Amino acid sequence: MLDCDIQNTLAGLVRSIGMNPVDIKPIAESGSARKYYRILTAEGSIIGTYNANVEENEAFFYLTEHFGQYHLKVPKLLAINEERNCYLQSDHGDETLFDHVQRDLKSDSYSPETISLYKKTLEQLVRFQLEGHLGLDYSKVYPMPCFDKSAVMDDLDYFKYYFVKPHAEIVFNETRLKAECNAFADFIGQAFSEAFMYRDFQSRNVMVDHGEPCFIDYQGGRKGPLQYDVVSLLYQVKAQLPPDMRNDLLGHYKKALSAYLDPSSVDFDKYYPYFVYLRLLQVLGAYGFRGLIQKKAHFIESIPYALKELKSWNDQYPLEAYPELQNVILQVVALLDHRYLSPLTSHLSPLTVTLNSFSFKKGYPDDFSGNGGGFVFDCRALPNPGREPQFKTKTGRDWEVVEYLMEKPQTHVFLDHVKAIVGQSIDNYLERHFSNLMVSFGCTGGQHRSVFFAQSIADWIKATYPTVNVKVNHIEQHIHE
Repeated sequence: MLDCDIQNTLAGLVRSIGMNPVDIKPIAESGSARKYYRILTAEGSIIGTYNANVEENEAFFYLTEHFGQYHLKVPKLLAINEERNCYLQSDHGDETLFDHVQRDLKSDSYSPETISLYKKTLEQLVRFQLEGHLGLDYSKVYPMPCFDKSAVMDDLDYFKYYFVKPHAEIVFNETRLKAECNAFADFIGQAFSEAFMYRDFQSRNVMVDHGEPCFIDYQGGRKGPLQYDVVSLLYQVKAQLPPDMRNDLLGHYKKALSAYLDPSSVDFDKYYPYFVYLRLLQVLGAYGFRGLIQKKAHFIESIPYALKELKSWNDQYPLEAYPELQNVILQVVALLDHRYLSPLTSHLSPLTVTLNSFSFKKGYPDDFSGNGGGFVFDCRALPNPGREPQFKTKTGRDWEVVEYLMEKPQTHVFLDHVKAIVGQSIDNYLERHFSNLMVSFGCTGGQHRSVFFAQSIADWIKATYPTVNVKVNHIEQHIHE
């Protein structure tokens, strides 16, 4: 479905509920295939979603209605089209718990506000797990009704095939590893599972609306163990929660859980360490698939954070009962020493990348860092939105211009080349602890193409290199971020 068709469908849905769409802006895509849009109306903003996977949508619709009956903080469904692939939901803003985490990481300490948000989030998790479980028809969830042994094996296989095997230097006995993974899955499958398992319970899926946590992306939920979601939040590797904070938050969760059942009665602590392993191995599998296989830089950049967490956990709780799996883990964490260390040390000398858009008619941007060098890309060989009357008053930041350029194959070729060239320099500069890199994009007027590419590369750098400081100057637009 073309982007313009999606937006037309969403606009029609907005009108069907008695509201008038003023503007529709795409929201940056995440790891899923779903497309999100913020729709502005006179009455406020709402979120429009397109997802071709109707079965997944139906699970989301059912769970949203079910959780709403228990007054859990999830979006409200406002409208659904007949094809069931486009829908509207209430807008809880664009601030996430992870945004709070990122701000705190820059100051090297977690604020009382962020800690309070984590505690509120864990209190709500208990409600999802036990209140949300009541009366829930698991035949309507997607893609499977429960987290059973086969699901555990899927996660372990994900790790083996997409992270371990791409590293040819890791040596192991395939037969023994398979047998131990089966035994691991049998053991973890004994954990209490009469609860709703959110599956992707991490800080990027917790919206902060007027100081309160609200929850999204639960459509993959199913019946499952309590520990999995707690671990997913506390061991989200990019959040880098300190051990003392983790322990305090775990204690807060178990206190909230005690209002419903005694944690010791379900052997919560007995199984908890193994769920930490399972989640970290599954995450490494995901990073291997998205990064090593699909070559997405953001996921490759995340690998050392997961390895660091796995090493720390394995130092505390070695898997002595599973010697072949322990052997593999030791070889995996050893990759930190020679392949994946640099992103963890890049904070020693923060790198600032300055992105400029400019007009060739007015001359090249000045380099105020005093370092010289960097890149200047000429966008004038690409399709020019400025020749289209409807774009005369728009810039490369307006969604109409963005959509126009993104529909051109030349745009994607150009973006891929720029990412490869700039990414190579950023990787090198981080290793050498350089402090500045300037990247400029020029076009005829400095209004459309140059603005689009400067903004696109800035967004890519922020997502791919979260430790890098990014500055953006749209010179002809007098915008400085």
